[in-house]
Amino acid sequence: MKKILFVCIHNSARSQMAEAFLNSMNLNVTADSAGIEKGSLNPLVVEVMKEVGIDISGNTSKTVSEMIGAGKIYDYVITVCDTSSGERCPVFPGQVEKRLHWSFDDPSSFEGTFEEKLERTRAVRDEIQTKVKQFAEEMK
Repeated sequence: MKKILFVCIHNSARSQMAEAFLNSMNLNVTADSAGIEKGSLNPLVVEVMKEVGIDISGNTSKTVSEMIGAGKIYDYVITVCDTSSGERCPVFPGQVEKRLHWSFDDPSSFEGTFEEKLERTRAVRDEIQTKVKQFAEEMK
């Protein structure tokens, strides 16, 4: 079974969505997510994931340090930070078969009305879902 870690800054949005999408595909993989800093789950992300039938409301923010401390080993570590935050995305130490970077906008940075932020978060969700599906196909 392949083990995948999705990493972003606060583990509040993008990495949580990627983890949930991959784990929902019933493949021979297991996905985790973490951030370099502990954050809190973005309520907009919880809402847009419910729209596609995935409930992440019980998830918590985890840190890369917690994963390292738990002795977790991954085949793939995929950073999902946006390009402007790319330099803050951590490198996961240890033996990793492959490291990838996927750039997605950060929903916590969105401005505007609730509906505008929701719409932009949906767009990021859809981009992440598409990328996770492509990744899953490539792993087959």
